[in-house]
Amino acid sequence: MNRYCSAGSRSTLPSAPRRPSRRAADRAGFTLLELLLVLAILVVLGGIVMVNFGGAQDNANVNSTITQLNSLKQSVQMYRIQMNTLPQSLDELKDGPSDSAKKAKWTGAIIDSIPDDAWGNPIKYERKGNTYEIRSGGLDGQMNTDDDIIVSSS
Repeated sequence: MNRYCSAGSRSTLPSAPRRPSRRAADRAGFTLLELLLVLAILVVLGGIVMVNFGGAQDNANVNSTITQLNSLKQSVQMYRIQMNTLPQSLDELKDGPSDSAKKAKWTGAIIDSIPDDAWGNPIKYERKGNTYEIRSGGLDGQMNTDDDIIVSSS
């Protein structure tokens, strides 16, 4: 037997270092086609992500506005308990009733300021007898359209 080789083992002779083939050395970088393909994939993924996050922001604004309207509803109910009547406007929640006879019962502001909805639009309060409606124009900011957000007395 060869002293460098035993049964079932490979040769342990040192081999000459391999030089990269000329073809491999020429292809050290990326081709223009490969770069464009990667760029196209990144653009498509970015578009998908932006569409998904855009919808999430709209949902967050709707939920924020619903919470704001429900908070105003609680404030109107507190005013009703304190004054035995509904406010004529949301301003009465912070400034008190305009009627001097009712002003004597006024103990202080229920809210500090009248908030806007999540889109920065004013919130509308409408009293209808013994009921009321608090409304946001919704995403389009226009009142009395399909996307309005409404909280009313029940």
